[in-house]
Amino acid sequence: MDFLLDPNIAYLFLLGGVLLAMLALATPGTGFFEIGAFFCIALAGYAIYNLSFNLWALILIVLSIVPFVYSIQKPKRELYLGISILILVIGSVFFFPSEGGGPAVNLFVAISASALVSVFLWIAVGKSILAAHARPSHDLDALVGQIGEAKTKIHDEGSVQVDGELWTARSEKPIRSGSMVRVLRREGFVLIVEKNE
Repeated sequence: MDFLLDPNIAYLFLLGGVLLAMLALATPGTGFFEIGAFFCIALAGYAIYNLSFNLWALILIVLSIVPFVYSIQKPKRELYLGISILILVIGSVFFFPSEGGGPAVNLFVAISASALVSVFLWIAVGKSILAAHARPSHDLDALVGQIGEAKTKIHDEGSVQVDGELWTARSEKPIRSGSMVRVLRREGFVLIVEKNE
């Protein structure tokens, strides 16, 4: 476990843990990001316990969550995502101090890892926010009035093909398989149809 006491390794685990935690906030419920964040932060925690660290850098890392959470609530808040990433990078690079007071992390490791995490967070979280707030591309109400084909006998329940998709359908009067039908209305994902004369 001594390799974990290298500030460069501890820095990478800390940065990875915070990255996975932010991804877990942006896309909750996957389980993968939450578990990964827990293990990375636990390994970084071992180093933090045994090494000295800057309290102000820890506060910056914690504060980076505030603009991040604000940015993931609605689209078009990229400025706050950028502020969050900047605060996270500064806090994590200066987290482990050297004897001279500067960062103990190798400059090449800090720049490379920070750049990769920043780009990944910007792209992944930006896309997650857009996907979470995107309107459904399929307008189910547009199915009302369309003509389709009964794929099975329809009465209490059956199947129709409308707009290139197979739907569950019901009808007041029996309709034979192969008949053309018109969609009267929908009840959830069930189409109420009648025979198209």
